[in-house]
Amino acid sequence: MKNKFDTRLVHGDESASLPGKKGKGVSPAIELSTTFVRDDPRSTDEYIYSRTDNPNRQMLETRVCALENGAGAVAFATGSAASMALFQALPTNSHVIVTGDAYYGTVLQLNKLVTRMGHSVSAVDTTDLTHIEQAWQDNTALVWLETPSNPQMRISDIKAVATFAHERNAKLCCDNTLATSLWQQPLKLGADFSMHSSTKFLGGHSDVLGGIIIAHKKDEMFDRIREVQQIGGAVPSPFDCWLILRSITTLSVRVRRQTKNALVLAQHFDKHEGVKQVLYVGLENHPGYALNQTQMGQGGALLSLLIEGTAETAIAVAKNTRLIKQATSLGGVESLIEHRHSVEGATSASPPNLLRLSVGLEDPEDLIQDLEQALLMARK
Repeated sequence: MKNKFDTRLVHGDESASLPGKKGKGVSPAIELSTTFVRDDPRSTDEYIYSRTDNPNRQMLETRVCALENGAGAVAFATGSAASMALFQALPTNSHVIVTGDAYYGTVLQLNKLVTRMGHSVSAVDTTDLTHIEQAWQDNTALVWLETPSNPQMRISDIKAVATFAHERNAKLCCDNTLATSLWQQPLKLGADFSMHSSTKFLGGHSDVLGGIIIAHKKDEMFDRIREVQQIGGAVPSPFDCWLILRSITTLSVRVRRQTKNALVLAQHFDKHEGVKQVLYVGLENHPGYALNQTQMGQGGALLSLLIEGTAETAIAVAKNTRLIKQATSLGGVESLIEHRHSVEGATSASPPNLLRLSVGLEDPEDLIQDLEQALLMARK
């Protein structure tokens, strides 16, 4: 009988243990060696060199793969390295369609680096299948969905896009970082790949970088991604893998509490005089609410506030929070706030009055009071 999700978080696949005798430690050891003694130089079943494989990385990949019922997973040093590996694995002269308001780093990567490889890119509103159809080309090989999108929290239909792409012999990858494996399972909805910046909720403590791709099946594309990992070398260290694996065990407890807190904040500020609009997929007035209920089922731990006023007003709010830290990133145990337009620059798709809020584990009443006083200070 297959274990349920929370049990898989803690135990994963118990057959994936470190080499040697069992029963030595409840917590896995960190294997720091860069190279390994082997009995036969021709053997392909043993660890050889830590860039190509490492016991801690293998454990991490196996654990995350089990969370989303994939066929295989490939871990990287950062989320950006993970997404880049998938783009590098595409056939020559491919066309990529990407969610237009996806994470700025992914769009920047596509426009700045992937196009240099000879690929072409179309950023579209993937919430409307018509826009995907209009952007489609004979060489379209990949649709990159981010749902919910970061930071505008728009919802795309994973099943519908997967069907559309597969009918045209293309792949679908879903950036599942915001939704997390707890709330959303893209592979079950038809995606070929699910990607995470494991820096965020998988790591969960703002102390480790990482990225991972989970595949629905081990096909030629998967093999190419593995080649990029092993030959390209953007691999996570054994200690980074150990840290992420340690944090995954508490993912369900953390994210459930963070999601509960985020809903409390979203409901409180939804009608606030200092807030023009709350962008949170857990609110029933969100345009993607009904679809999101069938995919994610929850609102998650990230929301955005469109502040009443100018960009300067929004910046003043972020500057005046005391408990909530003004910092980049999301998914950690502490709450963070950021004016995304300033960070992303002139080409940003984020509205100038938008503040992104990653909700942590604090008492929600304390977070509400902190935002209330910051909104008041910004209007003075």
